[in-house]
Amino acid sequence: MSTPASQGPGGTTNNQPPANDPDAIKAEIEATREQLGRTVDELSHRLDVPERARESAYRARDTAVETYRESPPTVIGAGAGVAALLGLLVWRRRTKDRRVARRAAKRAAKREAKAAAARRAAAQKAARKAARKTAKRTAKRAAKRAKARRAVRRTK
Repeated sequence: MSTPASQGPGGTTNNQPPANDPDAIKAEIEATREQLGRTVDELSHRLDVPERARESAYRARDTAVETYRESPPTVIGAGAGVAALLGLLVWRRRTKDRRVARRAAKRAAKREAKAAAARRAAAQKAARKAARKTAKRTAKRAAKRAKARRAVRRTK
C-alpha cells in the first residue's frame, strides 16, 4: 500500500492520477490485493514444513543422481564406504554384550587376584608375627637356662 506524498500541480501525486479518481483507487486496491496474495502464498509456502522437506529430499536425490552421472566410480566408492560404516556399526552393536561381559570378567578376575594377594600378605604377616613370638619365647627360655647354669656354677 502506498503512502500519500506531496501533491504536485493539478492535484496529482508523484505523476499519478488524482487520489479521488475511482478508477485509480480501484486499480491501487487491486494491485495491493495481488501483492498481499503473493505475500500470503509465500508465507504459506515457507510455513509448509512437510512440503519443504519433500522438496529438500527431491533436491538431494536429484543432486545424487546428477553426481552419479558425472562420476560413477566416486559415487560407488562413497556408497561402499557408507555400507562398510553401517556394517561396522551393526557388528559393534551385536558384539557389544560379549565385550561388556569380557570386561566384567577381567574386572572380577582382577578383584579376585587382589583379594588373594591381600590374603597371602595377611598370612605372611601372621607367620612373621608368630615367628617373632616364637623367637622371643625361645630367647627367653635360653636366657633362663643360661641364668640357671650360672647359678649352678656359682653354687659349686
